[in-house]
Amino acid sequence: MYKNTFVLSLAGLLLLSTAAMAQVFSHYDGQVDFKSYKTYAWIAPGDSVLNKERPDKLFGGFIMYTANEELKKKGLAIDTVRPSVLFVFHTKVQEKTKYTQGATLSVGVGVAGPGYYAGGMAPVAGGAITESFYQNGSLAFEMFDTQTGHLIWTGGDKRDFTNSDDIQKMITASVKKIMKKLPIKNK
Repeated sequence: MYKNTFVLSLAGLLLLSTAAMAQVFSHYDGQVDFKSYKTYAWIAPGDSVLNKERPDKLFGGFIMYTANEELKKKGLAIDTVRPSVLFVFHTKVQEKTKYTQGATLSVGVGVAGPGYYAGGMAPVAGGAITESFYQNGSLAFEMFDTQTGHLIWTGGDKRDFTNSDDIQKMITASVKKIMKKLPIKNK
């Protein structure tokens, strides 16, 4: 039980760290019949007492709402008493800095004659290095079977954004892409 959970969690973390190759990822247990799941509930990630205070969960309610809409399309219904699966989501935002160098303008002088060449160049303008700031965010979902306790599916998305981007629009797009990877067909 714990070995499968560990392996799937490790695979998910590795994929999050290599998201430059693939933005959206999904892994699932191929031996599970996903058609048998009809109900679900949410569990709080990490420390449920402090989740309300965590700044990385600022959009937590919106993420759950958007995911609920997508899960409803797949025929799943919320059941907090006896759900067949449990979902949890994780978010992470990191501030990043990008450095770019502008083009340089060089001036040169050259002298040539039979059998020799002499010259020199010197940069006279440009080449300024500028820095810009952006965030790298990730959103990942995990799905657990309530009967076995096994992690049966994980899916996520990782992307760069700036403070001027429409965060709710990005979350909606990410959740839709991730939930398309859930191996349950839309009803």
